[in-house]
Amino acid sequence: MAYMRLGDLLIAAGAITQEQLEEALTIQKQKKERLGDVLIESNIITERQLIEALQMQLGVDFIDLTAISIPLELAKFVPRAIAKKYNVVPVKLVKDELFVAMSDPLNFVAQEEIKAASHKRVVPMISTRRATEQAIGTLYGSEGTARAIEEMKREVGTSTPDIVPVQMNQTDAGNASAAPTIRFVNSVIERAFLERASDIHLEPQEGEMVVRMRIDGILRKILTVPANLQSNVISRLKIMGGMNISERKIPQDGRAMVQVRHHEIDLRISSMPTVYGEKIVLRLLNKTSQLLSRDAIGLEGEDLEYYRTLLKNPSGVILLVGPTGSGKSTTMCVMLRDLAREEVNIVTLEDPVEYYIPGVSQCQINEKTGMTFAGGLRAILRQDPDIISVGEIRDGETASIAMRAAITGHLVLSTLHTNDAPSAVDRLRDIGVEPWLISGALRGVVSQRLVRRICPHCKRAYHPASDELALLGLDDAPDLVFYKGEGCPDCHHTGYTGRRAVFEILMLDAPLRRLITAGASADELADEARRHGFTTMRERCRDLVLRGETTAEEAARTISSTIES
Repeated sequence: MAYMRLGDLLIAAGAITQEQLEEALTIQKQKKERLGDVLIESNIITERQLIEALQMQLGVDFIDLTAISIPLELAKFVPRAIAKKYNVVPVKLVKDELFVAMSDPLNFVAQEEIKAASHKRVVPMISTRRATEQAIGTLYGSEGTARAIEEMKREVGTSTPDIVPVQMNQTDAGNASAAPTIRFVNSVIERAFLERASDIHLEPQEGEMVVRMRIDGILRKILTVPANLQSNVISRLKIMGGMNISERKIPQDGRAMVQVRHHEIDLRISSMPTVYGEKIVLRLLNKTSQLLSRDAIGLEGEDLEYYRTLLKNPSGVILLVGPTGSGKSTTMCVMLRDLAREEVNIVTLEDPVEYYIPGVSQCQINEKTGMTFAGGLRAILRQDPDIISVGEIRDGETASIAMRAAITGHLVLSTLHTNDAPSAVDRLRDIGVEPWLISGALRGVVSQRLVRRICPHCKRAYHPASDELALLGLDDAPDLVFYKGEGCPDCHHTGYTGRRAVFEILMLDAPLRRLITAGASADELADEARRHGFTTMRERCRDLVLRGETTAEEAARTISSTIES
C-alpha cells in the first residue's frame, strides 16, 4: 500500500470528513500541535481510531502496555529524560533491535535520539498516550529497585547475606542512599504508595522471592527478587519493625513509620515462617489519607442520618461488623474523629493502633504482658472515660464488660466478626452475653463491605441479562441500563478504580429489643427490622449498581459474602 497522509487515511476509512479535516488543520496551524492530537481533543475521533489509522499508515504493531511486564534492565537504554520528553518507553530487546512503544510513532526525532542513546536499531510500536505515561512511571519508578538489586547481588558476592543487614539499624537512615538493601525496600514501599496498595506481600518461593501488592482488594504480582537476596530484604524489614532478626521459626509482628513524598505511612509488618523462608506482609496506613472522612468512605443519604443518630447516644454499644478487610477500622476512626472534642475523655484499646487520632488516648494491646482486651477494659473504666473504643470483641468476658460499661453511662464502640447486622445479636449470645444485657445496651449495628468502583475512563453502559436482574431482585425492563468497565490502562484492565464502603445499619427500637430479650433469631430480627424500614446490604448494592457506581458482578460478590455458607 502506498504511503498516505494521516488526514487522507482517516477520510478513506470514513472516520472523518473533508470539512472536519480542514477545520482540524486550521487549529493545528494555530496551536502547532500534531493533527492526531487535535482530532482527539476536538472529539472528532477516538484515540483507538487514531491508532488503527497509524497502524495502516506506518505498518507498525500496536502493543498493550498494561498486559506486559517490562524488564527493568531496559531503562538503561532510554534515559528517563528522553522517555518523558517524547512519551516513549522501551519494551523489549531482540539482538540489536530495541522495540519502543510510542504514542506518536511519527516522531522521527525521538527515534533518532533513542538510537543515539542506546546504540541500537529502534523499532517503533504504537501505544496509547495514557498507557505509555503509566509505563514510564512504573519502569523508571522501579529503576532504583533494579539498581539496588544489582548492587545487592555484588554485595552478596563479597559478604555473607545475613551479615550485611545485621549491621544496619535505625540510625542508618542518613546512609540510606548508600545501602542497596535499604534503597530496595524504600523503592518497593514508594511504589506501593503510588499504586494505592493496601498491602505488600514478599513471598519466598523455590528459586526466588515474589513481591505482590494488593490494589483495590486484588493481589497483583509486581516483581521478583533472586532467592539469595531475600535474607537481606527480610532482615532489613524486621529491623525496621523492631523485630528479632535472629528468630526465624516463629511468627513476629512489628511496626515502623516512614515518609513517602511528604506523606506519613504507618507500616504494620508481619512475618511468618514457610518452607522456603520467612514470608513478610506489610500493611500500609496513610496517616494523611483523605479517606478518613464520612464523605470519602461512602456515608450518604439515609446511612449518614443513621450514623449521626448513633453518635448522638450518650451511652450504649455501637457495633461495627464485617469480615477482615471490610474497612471496619477506617470507619471506627472516622467515628472517633467525629466524637473527639475537648469536653469528653475518649480511650481506645487497639491491636494494633492503626490510626493516631488527636485528642484520643489510644492503648496498645499486648497479651504477652497481660494487657488483654478484657484487662485493658477494666483498667479504662478506672480512667473516668466518657467514650470507650474496643478494637474487637473476641470473647464473652470482653463483651460482658463492654455491655455493662454501656448500661452504666458510657458510649462503647467495638467491632465483631459477623456476616450481617442482625447476626451480631446471635454472635453476642453465642459468646455468653445474656439477652437482657444485649437489649439494654446495644444501640445499633453497622455492617459494611468494600465494593470496587467502576473505572470512569472505560465505563460503558449495557442492558443487563435476566440472571443479573434476578440476583439483584429486579424485574426485567427494556429501558434498564447497567454499567461496567471494559478495561483500560488506567485500571490495569480490571474495569475498576478505587473502592467505597457499602453499609447495612440496624437501629434498635422497642420492638427489636423485646424480640432480643425473648431470644428471637437473626432472621426474625431481620424480618421485624424490614417492616420498619431496615435496608439490607443487597438493597444497598442494588442501588449502587443502578447509580452506575459499581457492577452487577461486584454487587453479587459482595452480596454472597453476607450469606452463611
